[in-house]
Amino acid sequence: MYNIIEKAMHNLKIEDVQNFALSKNVQLSEPELLFTYEFIKKNWSQVIKNPSILNLDRYKDKYSLENFQKIKKLFIEYSSKYQAFLR
Repeated sequence: MYNIIEKAMHNLKIEDVQNFALSKNVQLSEPELLFTYEFIKKNWSQVIKNPSILNLDRYKDKYSLENFQKIKKLFIEYSSKYQAFLR
């Protein structure tokens, strides 16, 4: 599973992040989108290996309040849904 995710992350484009956000009703501003994309590209491996190391509250100032709440909810939802596949 890790190899599949690694390949997807290698091919990830900023448009993919934007399209996913929009599909989840998250309207990211340009700076929010850029931060999110760069964060994912840089940190995906560590977060996949140990999601509990990610303290989303550290990045609260990078997003509007509405977007931050939506992103936090999505992270919790997807972590619990897919964590078992990543062990």
